[in-house]
Amino acid sequence: MCGICGFQTARPERDDERVLRAMNERLRPRGPDEDGFHLHDGAALAMRRLCVIDLSGGHQPLANEDGTVRIVFNGEIYNYRELRTELCRRGHHFATASDTEVIVHGYEEWGDAVVERLNGMFAFALWDTRDRSWLLARDRMGQKPLYYVHRPGFFAFASEPKALLAHPRVGATLDPSALAQYLAFEYVPAPGCIFEGMRKLPPAHRMRVRGDALAVERYWEIPARADAERAEGDYGDDAAWVRELRRRLGVAVERQLVADVPLGCFLSGGLDSSALAVLMAERIPAKHVQTFAIGFTDRSFDESAHAAAVARHLGVEHHVQLMDGQALIDLLPDAAAFMDEPLGDGSVLPTYALARFARPHVTVALSGDGGDELLGGYPTLYADRWAERYRRAVPAPLHRALMAAAARLPVSLKDMSPDFKVRQFLRGAPLPPDVRHFGWVGSFLPREIAALLRPEVRGSALAEDPYAPVARELAEGPRREGLDRLLFLYARFYLADDVLVKVDRATMASSLEGRSPFLDPDFIRFSAALPARLKVRGHGTKLALRAAFADALPPEILARPKKGFGMPVGRWLRGPLRPLLDELLGEERLRRQGLFEPAVVARMARLHVEGRADFRKQLWTLLAFQQWHARHLETW
Repeated sequence: MCGICGFQTARPERDDERVLRAMNERLRPRGPDEDGFHLHDGAALAMRRLCVIDLSGGHQPLANEDGTVRIVFNGEIYNYRELRTELCRRGHHFATASDTEVIVHGYEEWGDAVVERLNGMFAFALWDTRDRSWLLARDRMGQKPLYYVHRPGFFAFASEPKALLAHPRVGATLDPSALAQYLAFEYVPAPGCIFEGMRKLPPAHRMRVRGDALAVERYWEIPARADAERAEGDYGDDAAWVRELRRRLGVAVERQLVADVPLGCFLSGGLDSSALAVLMAERIPAKHVQTFAIGFTDRSFDESAHAAAVARHLGVEHHVQLMDGQALIDLLPDAAAFMDEPLGDGSVLPTYALARFARPHVTVALSGDGGDELLGGYPTLYADRWAERYRRAVPAPLHRALMAAAARLPVSLKDMSPDFKVRQFLRGAPLPPDVRHFGWVGSFLPREIAALLRPEVRGSALAEDPYAPVARELAEGPRREGLDRLLFLYARFYLADDVLVKVDRATMASSLEGRSPFLDPDFIRFSAALPARLKVRGHGTKLALRAAFADALPPEILARPKKGFGMPVGRWLRGPLRPLLDELLGEERLRRQGLFEPAVVARMARLHVEGRADFRKQLWTLLAFQQWHARHLETW
């Protein structure tokens, strides 16, 4: 696991080495164990390494035998041993036992197609001196990040924007259209980036750079259900599908237990992480399995008792840290520093706390990310059926009346309280099906963004519909319908650009490697083929996963509904976060900043603080942006 960076200029410059070292230093938390550099003839590569496989070898940048190919690599290749065996049979000679080296020799053997053979999470940049070209690639689901800047005579890349901003030819300027997307989604979808002129390589894409020519192409996509069914075949009755699900997830877990350092497992007490703990304990003696959980003093947000029950049931070594609200709030400055694109998902704080808590015990931790998106875990999936009926049956005047009535409901700030669910359902129900879910889980609808932004930025920010990336993604891929379509959108956007970004930054800021067995490519294909009736039926979610572990987990865990890694943000905004709210969203600051209408923000803050409305999501999203803006635009 590493942080990587590099650049190429038309002509070598005297300060190239100093600049490269400055870029790399900003990635130190991603790789505290060692660093490495290569500069030659205008091309520069560097990395920071967290040693996980081949601790004494595998130093990067890593080269082939004659030094014509060099690579910097971030991530893990879980099938590297199989690839190494195949490449050795083909006559390649290895100098290390690392997974990184299989990419170099694989490139010599298969060219750009090497990326299609990799099972893992990765982002890499490979420099080929023979034709002075770059090959960059990112893993299928977007677990590892890769940013770049490309303009005439200059190309640079890095794991995080902060490293790119250390190069004097990269400026820190806000992209207004990315701001509008952030307000709609609570994150900036790839390939966009909050910094103007900077881009993200999307998941499952590779990029060729040769001088001023750049070509980006998709090398893989989440299979549409019809394609997955053809590849997987039919397992017969439901019981056979359930048995195969458990077997395939077990294979994925076993692949991801490869490491030369201690491993553990994040355990929330939810179904996904509990299933992974079961499978881990089946492959490692249970007493040697370490699990980690964070608990909260606010009982409506606390899951630690469920995690402890699973741990006792399995007989694993469990660690739990109980935190109050102030302890999480104290992490805000750290989060603002390592989140160098704004993220409106407040669960980044407990995720960071969990990673810091686990790090003294283990270097690698498995997590359940992806289970909801692949197997149908969100309650919005069954709400979608009601929303479609609502949209067709309820005329606009009646909808407005219902919205007004919902606004008068007593405000509860408990996690997923009934009044919150009703208001969120009504906000998103009238939207077209493809963006309805983003209205439910996001903060601002397009009309609300137009009212929020100042006139001087509104035009450029809303020159394109903030939801346009959704339409583009659907247009470029295979035809998808029904539940298959909805799960694809959750995986491509919410999972890739929110959940996995949050997990990557929080774990890497703690120098901890997070792994996600649900995102194994073979398991993804199997999940895509799994019949819809085994994912969501009625108000039941993840039905096949529940059935697959019915003999291994306590009944109360199997019956639990989805519960996110939430925080009592609504109450904090009325209490301990009130001073920060006044400071960062105060009228004078907003006027000086020139992005948001002070009167619109002041109204939301006043109504929320007085208990007359619930604007927890909107205010937190704005607060997260303001913290990011203060840290990354006002200080460079």
